[in-house]
Amino acid sequence: MEFFKIRRDYPFMRYAWLFNLISFGTFVLAVLFLVTRGLNLSVEFTGGTVMEVTYQQTADLDQIRGAISALGYSDVQVQNFGTSRDVLIRLPSKEGESSAEQSQHVIQALQKSAPDVELRRTEFVGPQVGDELAIDGLKALAFVIIGIMVYLALRFEWKYAVAGIIANMHDVVIILGFFAFFQWEFSLSVLAAVLAVMGYSVNESVIIFDRIREAFRRFRKMDRVDIINHGITANISRTIITHGSTQVVVLSMLFFGGEALHYFAVALTIGILFGIYSSVFVAASIAMWLGIRREDLIRRQPKIDRDDPNAGAVV
Repeated sequence: MEFFKIRRDYPFMRYAWLFNLISFGTFVLAVLFLVTRGLNLSVEFTGGTVMEVTYQQTADLDQIRGAISALGYSDVQVQNFGTSRDVLIRLPSKEGESSAEQSQHVIQALQKSAPDVELRRTEFVGPQVGDELAIDGLKALAFVIIGIMVYLALRFEWKYAVAGIIANMHDVVIILGFFAFFQWEFSLSVLAAVLAVMGYSVNESVIIFDRIREAFRRFRKMDRVDIINHGITANISRTIITHGSTQVVVLSMLFFGGEALHYFAVALTIGILFGIYSSVFVAASIAMWLGIRREDLIRRQPKIDRDDPNAGAVV
């Protein structure tokens, strides 16, 4: 499906070195922020107190956050749990206070504005559980990276696997760099968004590689750079339709999804924008510099021995 057809190939690869220089600088800054500032990990990773409270009527989440913030807590997660009357509260550990004391202070603060609020459950999440979640998250990220490399190597060729995984890691590190620089809370939902971005980004790279392979088959006299430019240009209409519609949905979650979906949508928004960029100016250009050829994408047919009387026979 195409809303418009571009009849002239754009010379994307002419400026590949410039865009890759920008990408390299952005990547280095992201790594620098991760090393110097670190991620602002949520309660799931650092440990803290988890509370479930219920109201007789629909809970006002903003009012709850305000009441808890007045107690001196920061980075508190407040979200509906099951129904609009049930609320899940995650509190970071506070020095000098036990989990029971934390929950008691919070419920007393909430009862000042809503006497009908009832505490259903209090649970302490220890740092050990947080460490296990962090390790499991890193394992999931590693399995995704390995799976993408194997998939690209089987579908195309090792040069494309290398180009695709570098583009993916480029997107992931930049997302983490944004969260480290602004000290946005990094939770399990954000980790899920990062994993989703990896799949989203590699999908765009695969489609561009497919267009390049088709161009290699169709245009025998075009050189490698022109083939890559044609493959990217042929995909522009699809990119605008698919990524534009996806971005509309993600922005809807960002602006109207509330506090629970805010950072999840932020990570997806950054990932989608940089995913489009990396698929064109990172993955394609790295594949070009690695020396992709027509033979890399087109399987060679076995040679037939013309002296063999049974050559070409089908049983």
